[in-house]
Amino acid sequence: MGPATRGVRCKGTMRASPPGIHRVVVSRGGELGGGIRAYRVDWTGVGMVTTGLEVILEEGRPSLHGMRLGLICNQASTDRRFNFAKDLLHRDERFQLTALLAPQHGYFFSQWDNMDETADAVDRQTGLPIYSLYSERREPSLQSLAEIDALVFDIQDVGTRVYTYIWTMYLAMQACAAVGTRFVVLDRPNPLNGRTMEGAVLEEGFASFVGLHPIPMRHGMTVGELARLFNDQAGLGCELEVVEMKGWRREFFFDQTGLPWPFPSTGLPTLESALAYAGMVVFEGTNISEGRGTTRPFELIGAPFIDPYAFVAGLSDMAPPGVILQPYYFKPTVNKFGGKVCGGVKVNVSDRESFRPLLTALTILGQITLACQDDFTWTAPPYEYEFEKPPIDIITGSDAVRRALHGELTRAELVEHCEAGVDEFAESRRQYLLY
Repeated sequence: MGPATRGVRCKGTMRASPPGIHRVVVSRGGELGGGIRAYRVDWTGVGMVTTGLEVILEEGRPSLHGMRLGLICNQASTDRRFNFAKDLLHRDERFQLTALLAPQHGYFFSQWDNMDETADAVDRQTGLPIYSLYSERREPSLQSLAEIDALVFDIQDVGTRVYTYIWTMYLAMQACAAVGTRFVVLDRPNPLNGRTMEGAVLEEGFASFVGLHPIPMRHGMTVGELARLFNDQAGLGCELEVVEMKGWRREFFFDQTGLPWPFPSTGLPTLESALAYAGMVVFEGTNISEGRGTTRPFELIGAPFIDPYAFVAGLSDMAPPGVILQPYYFKPTVNKFGGKVCGGVKVNVSDRESFRPLLTALTILGQITLACQDDFTWTAPPYEYEFEKPPIDIITGSDAVRRALHGELTRAELVEHCEAGVDEFAESRRQYLLY
């Protein structure tokens, strides 16, 4: 992208930072009427990614102008200057924002636990209704769809199958298809890059709100690409429009985009926690703490009955690539073992290109089941609205992990099983990729 960016004004200065990180100050110019100023960004000499939200604010979107819009969003739905999408679109006279819809955790991230539901509300700043998509229903109601002409999705995903935001999108697309409402995705980066994929492709019979379509645990796709795949492969058949990003490349991790980390939910405060989450989320299906209630969720794994030094010593012959497993003590403030000192491991990623979160998690989990047989247990349902199957099964997409750790499969067979289907998925996704 060069200097001929639509007469835009923006100052960009580079400073010592990781590759792709720059400091940018955005200014606004060009009247839209009613005192509203056009959203303008100049990337001259700055090489940054522009999100779908920033694209429609900068360039407009004639297909949406004047239409009544619903917006699926939360507090992570911002531009690079941390302005909320709802406020930007509400103030912009080209768009007629009519309703807000919020996924798991609510718009304000006020609820954070599994099946901790949110109620409908009203946004104090805009006066718009906020319809909950994480309560007795997880898809838009007919009432909310009757108020709009198009439903816009602007949510930051984290690149992992069990993160529920993409399934909120799936169900919203399904609902829009049923009533003929257009569905528009404002695309955002996959923070874990768009190339690396890792196992546990969802198997038939294990569908749930943490997996409604067979994709791997780490899928390497953006939300816009997933919407295209779901619409076609699952036969959703909605009128779909994807507003593509500018400047994003598949090899980018989030800290190479030039965008600020948007804090997509309370449990993932950093990119490091999001990268670890792609594997360590399996511990949500166990009585082992995944570090919730600490400042490093999903990077700390443990329980009061684990001796961290002995435990890590037992892992020395099977260390996964790209990670250093450090003996560690921690004390969660809430959730599992809240207020109790836990022993376990800290997951220190030393090479994120070779790091495989799921393989690492299964290695740790396997050692725990051997070393702590008297204390380790699987958690019981319900989990994300599945009331019968064990949570570990719907998290991993099959019963293979549970069977392996009960001695029915070897570790090699488990790893092979978890990688099965990834090559086929890589081929099948190809036609839906946008970048």
